[in-house]
Amino acid sequence: MRIKNIFTFLVLLMATSSALSAECAILLHGLARTAGSMAELETKLNAEGYLVVNVDYPSRKKPINELSEIAVGEGIKRCNENNASPINIVTHSLGGILVRFYFKNRPTTEIKRVVMLGPPNQGSEVVDKIKNIPGFELFNGPAGMALGTQEDDLPRSLGPVNFELGVIAGTQSINLILSTFLPNPDDGKVSVEGTKVAGMCGFITLPATHPFLMTNDRVIEEVINFLRSGAFKTERPDGVELNCDY
Repeated sequence: MRIKNIFTFLVLLMATSSALSAECAILLHGLARTAGSMAELETKLNAEGYLVVNVDYPSRKKPINELSEIAVGEGIKRCNENNASPINIVTHSLGGILVRFYFKNRPTTEIKRVVMLGPPNQGSEVVDKIKNIPGFELFNGPAGMALGTQEDDLPRSLGPVNFELGVIAGTQSINLILSTFLPNPDDGKVSVEGTKVAGMCGFITLPATHPFLMTNDRVIEEVINFLRSGAFKTERPDGVELNCDY
């Protein structure tokens, strides 16, 4: 009888454990990159107990409105299929704009926290300067063409965020030519100022470059800090306005 009771207890324990869902973490790569660029983040978030959905999407093939449905929509669908909740999102570069576009007119009740790495939230002066150079659109697609800083460019039309957001901006560059087009400090593709957006709840800068933000150890540590606690460990720069009323 005792053995039977122990067996029953173990079965119930296993059933209860399987019913307890992990939090989901959707990863969205940047322009002209692949899900492979987010592999290190995927590994470390898995180790932290998240169910990670690393979405690959055709960033150079379609405009932002279509990419947002493909990338964000697919990520949420896969989280729901795995009964993983609540949902967190970590983005690199263009991925952040896809999230803002997707949730501009949608409720965010499923979303717990979002971290954006080097997002062109105000667009990029690099796009302003070189988008008319032959080959730019061919390589970067319609999404890349839309990332300028003018009022009629898409990033400036999206308004404040309506979810709990932490932004990490890089301050080092390995592309000194592109950096000449950007206000200092910058990460070689986006200025620190250009990553900011109204409604963000956390903001820090770290000595990292745009192409490697998602593989930088300090950046990954801060991503995990924000997803867990809603705050970064690194002190934010002076004069940055935050809104944490979520």
